Amino acid sequence: MCLAVPGRVKRILERDDGTRMAVMDFGGVEKDVCLEYLPDLQVDEYAIVHVGFALQRLDEESARKTLGLFEELGLLQEEFGDPWEAAEAAGPALEWAAADAVAAAEGAGAASAAAAGAEADR
Repeated sequence: MCLAVPGRVKRILERDDGTRMAVMDFGGVEKDVCLEYLPDLQVDEYAIVHVGFALQRLDEESARKTLGLFEELGLLQEEFGDPWEAAEAAGPALEWAAADAVAAAEGAGAASAAAAGAEADR
């Protein structure tokens, strides 16, 4: 899922190419965010961020409420969690799904070979 998440500006930087960037805090997770759509955003202000771009300024109370709800629903972990940790947690389910897919492919291959053999016998 890809959410628009409120974050707080911690630091503002300018890249070598002149792009205005910020390090933003999303409930304890820091990410780099492009500020080109909100060039006047300042340190300690909040903004809604989607796919790495700050899109809309937000008041602190609304930002904190939204972050609290996202955390309560587990959406912050889903959005910002460690992908390796998530893959490890899903490991057994993925292994079973992969085994089922291999078995289905082998079954389909055997059925195709049997059909081809029956056709050749005609």
